[in-house]
Amino acid sequence: MSTTNHPDRFTLAGQEYSSRLLVGTGKYKDMEQTALAIEASGAEIVTIAVRRTNIGQTPGEPNILDVLPPERYTILPNTAGCYDAETAVRTCRLARELLDGHNLCKLEVLGDEKTLFPDVVATLAAAAVLVKDGFDVMVYTNDDPIIAKRLEEIGCVAVMPLAAPIGSGLGIRNPLNIRTIVENAKIPVLVDAGVGTASDAAVAMELGCDGVLMNTAIAAAQHPVLMASAMRKAIEAGREAYLAGRMPRKRFASASSPIDGLFF
Repeated sequence: MSTTNHPDRFTLAGQEYSSRLLVGTGKYKDMEQTALAIEASGAEIVTIAVRRTNIGQTPGEPNILDVLPPERYTILPNTAGCYDAETAVRTCRLARELLDGHNLCKLEVLGDEKTLFPDVVATLAAAAVLVKDGFDVMVYTNDDPIIAKRLEEIGCVAVMPLAAPIGSGLGIRNPLNIRTIVENAKIPVLVDAGVGTASDAAVAMELGCDGVLMNTAIAAAQHPVLMASAMRKAIEAGREAYLAGRMPRKRFASASSPIDGLFF
């Protein structure tokens, strides 16, 4: 929905999507629950950790692409679990080979195991290599507007600042930085990591983000399929609220009905 009644679509690497919710595939109890939750989310882009999930590199074992077919979903291979630029680049190249030349990838190079914050220096280095190698790079980063701009200048197709540490469920800790990134970007900005519940997703969209990527918030919920449905609605509501334009914040009360013209 948009203010002009035209479909409000999300464009990424030249392709249009109707859903602004991107979801992961980890931490579900089984593949059936994974498929059901992703269907309930309405997501069209699904990210898969290549180092942790079989997409064909281990013949004979269950392949997640059997329940998430590439004909239905845009598969977004990611480099989760990589702690240096070389491993991340190698993982993307493996994914491209397994997915028949698929160039879209999500880059994340982690700095340490406790915080899972990005190693920004290694991320910049890996992004430069991958862009030069023809990849369409969506990149996980911290909420630093300067680094986000550098990644855009390198040629990434989307920047994905964290809301809070991966899997923490803390929600957006620094909304002002996220808004600054959005205001300065000429490519899509998607909040990635830290969302805990539907209201967090709505806040991200109200800040003007183009989308939200999440995994744990859905998979670790007591009822993942129901939470996936809630996230879908929150993304849509937050986007509509952003397009509608919220009322100004005021320090004091403002009556809904004016006092002028009262009968008594």
